[in-house]
Amino acid sequence: MNMQNLMAQAQKMQRDITKKKEEINAMEFEGKSELVQVVVNGKKEIISVKISKDASLDNEDIDILEDMVKIAMNDALSKVDSETEKQLGSYGGSLGGLF
Repeated sequence: MNMQNLMAQAQKMQRDITKKKEEINAMEFEGKSELVQVVVNGKKEIISVKISKDASLDNEDIDILEDMVKIAMNDALSKVDSETEKQLGSYGGSLGGLF
């Protein structure tokens, strides 16, 4: 294999990775807990947080609600990571921690 072919393959891989990352960035991922729903995009930016309206909360419940928001956010963000790995995992360790 000559150097020109190797460079062409590397450039194609870079274009493919960029395209996949743009696709992932445009996707939305939903995380849920018992009282909370969080939506983030592929850039891990929070799009929305929804708290169940039928929950009557007192001060003690606020602590629980905060935990539920955290659980829902972590759930959504882990889905972003899973999708990134699913779509870009075939490039393996050759990316040197780009993601």
